[in-house]
Amino acid sequence: MGSKPNSLQSLNARIIECALCPRLRAHCAEVAATRRRAYAEWEYWGRPVPSFGDPKARVLILGLAPGAHGSNRTGRPFTGDGSGDFLYPILHETGFASQPNATSRDDGMQLTDLWITSVGRCAPPANKPTPQELRNCAPWIDQEIALLKHLRVVVCLGRIAFDGLLAHLHRTGKITSRSGFAFAHGAEYTLPSGLHILASFHPSLQNTNTGRLTRSMFRSIFLRARKLAELRSSSHP
Repeated sequence: MGSKPNSLQSLNARIIECALCPRLRAHCAEVAATRRRAYAEWEYWGRPVPSFGDPKARVLILGLAPGAHGSNRTGRPFTGDGSGDFLYPILHETGFASQPNATSRDDGMQLTDLWITSVGRCAPPANKPTPQELRNCAPWIDQEIALLKHLRVVVCLGRIAFDGLLAHLHRTGKITSRSGFAFAHGAEYTLPSGLHILASFHPSLQNTNTGRLTRSMFRSIFLRARKLAELRSSSHP
């Protein structure tokens, strides 16, 4: 991957050009070419999806991977699919997002004190990246977290994101063992460095449509993240 990037913007530029996983690149290109009928007029992004947010963020959201007809279509995390339709209204209510609806890269959405990324940068078949594909993506996470100089809280959406963060922390010497860290909705850990980890169920339709993850449960996660990051309370109700 060459020399380390000196900014989140330059890191995003490299991520977009990544071609380390032939299976994922082929899948994203195929989805972009065939499209879903509802989005037949869209020009799909079809590339690795760059991260999004406030470079001075104190809070990081770590997700799984782009959705085939969501981020792979729009080119922005959690934008244009059911997960994003659940996430962004909560981010708006809790003071992180400028608006509740995320539809495209050009919709005017701005984030404050928040950066959004994922352990996988390409839409995987059946929403399941392989362990090797996640390992291929791992250096991006390492470089990204190093560039988030104000980071205080990482919110992991789902077990795979949680495991990906633990792998990063172990790789970079921030923890010596993964023992003692167990995924559960609302699980919270504080590292010796002061970095806080919050775990949440992923806002997938499978979780939100069944009531496994409710708006109240999800809202509580981001209110807690604000408190841990020592951010002033949201002005939204």
